[in-house]
Amino acid sequence: MGVHRLDRAQARRIAIRAQLLAAPRPTDLLTVVRQLTLVQIDPTAAVAPSADLVCWSRLGSSYQPLHLREALERHRTLFEHQAMVRPMDDLGLFLAAMAASPGHERHSEWLRANDSFRRDVLDLLGRSGPLLSRDIPDTSAVPWPSSGWTNNRNVTQMLEFLVLRGEVAIAGRQGRQRLWDVAERVYPAGTPVVELEQARRLRNERRLRALGIARAKAVVVPGEPADVGDVGEPAVIEGVAGEWRVDPAALGQPFTGRTALLSPFDRLVHDRVRLADLFEYEYVLEMYKPRVSRRWGYFALPILHGDRLVGKVDATAERRRGTLTVHAIHEDVPFTPEVTRAVHDELHDLASWLSLTVEGLR
Repeated sequence: MGVHRLDRAQARRIAIRAQLLAAPRPTDLLTVVRQLTLVQIDPTAAVAPSADLVCWSRLGSSYQPLHLREALERHRTLFEHQAMVRPMDDLGLFLAAMAASPGHERHSEWLRANDSFRRDVLDLLGRSGPLLSRDIPDTSAVPWPSSGWTNNRNVTQMLEFLVLRGEVAIAGRQGRQRLWDVAERVYPAGTPVVELEQARRLRNERRLRALGIARAKAVVVPGEPADVGDVGEPAVIEGVAGEWRVDPAALGQPFTGRTALLSPFDRLVHDRVRLADLFEYEYVLEMYKPRVSRRWGYFALPILHGDRLVGKVDATAERRRGTLTVHAIHEDVPFTPEVTRAVHDELHDLASWLSLTVEGLR
């Protein structure tokens, strides 16, 4: 197998098409999540919850948050696991890892010491679920020790472990709070379990299909990995050091760009190293920084135009006032009149989707 030689523009276009951010738009939510393999959940809603922003960026105003909720809670075509929405079709790729969890000895010791607590939780959910964590009594024998916010949060910690083990599942949400239930009432009965090593490879294949092009190895990060192992085919990108893996089905495909406003947690921008390599674009989520240290804003939205990331929008949905307030549009490259019009159109579409009006555009 030869090594594919790509320039940066070709690599960017592969990445953008794989993330369903080229034209034409996809038309249904399940198609989007199946292609992306995951949509990250984050409670920050300075503009809108990230999962909804990601779906809106692909589907436009035909998408409504109710669609995601119904897919998770009613139709069960999607499931929530470790702060990610995933296709229920992929559940079998996680069951073997669930059966092996938790792998950390400290976690296993705590579960063994609290086996009666575990059985109390499962019995209660079996009788009365789905429940919020606050509705579940703490009958732990040994408290969960931590130097962070989880210290002595025994019910939540038990539920998190039971989800990892596949004994409990997230059945839905009440506002931002999770509803917990026994897994057999959420996950389809008889889902085939894919053996652990095969599941890892299939997940790598799914991830490469969703990213289009990725590193074989990358820095280990919490949650979804950024690398894909040896799946796909080898590639090099002109002007970028090292070897990449590319989805062969993504090569040689036509590309028609469009303009999109992205969530800071969007998978196109999530891996900051890959972002710099492919797009030569700098981005930091600044909501954790003091106001005086921010360059772009609390929840700045990356701006995609064609096959380039061209700037950031600092905006806030002020629902009591009924406005999407645009504090600033930061131009990484000078905008042409065409780019300005396209960005303004996206902001008006975003405001309309949120049932707000735009304020602050100049």
